[in-house]
Amino acid sequence: MNGNGNGRRDADEIVRKARLKQDAQRRPRRNAWYGLGLFGLVGWAVAVPTVAGIALGLWIDARTASGTSWTLVLLIAGAALGCLNAWYWVQREGRDD
Repeated sequence: MNGNGNGRRDADEIVRKARLKQDAQRRPRRNAWYGLGLFGLVGWAVAVPTVAGIALGLWIDARTASGTSWTLVLLIAGAALGCLNAWYWVQREGRDD
């Protein structure tokens, strides 16, 4: 068995690399437009809840006379919700790879 174990490991490595290459070739190619689209999706996923929180906060502040700034509270809540939403989309797209 002179070197036979090394030959088997080499063959297993070649098979593994061939499978990885085949998987990569089957996967659809993504271009720069895909990346820009995902970047835009993440931006909107954060912006929409943040702006909605600000609008709702301004509306509540205009109608109530409380000591709490609902605009600030809902801005932070909207931004946090938007960040969670963006994290969800990025995780979902990462799973497809």
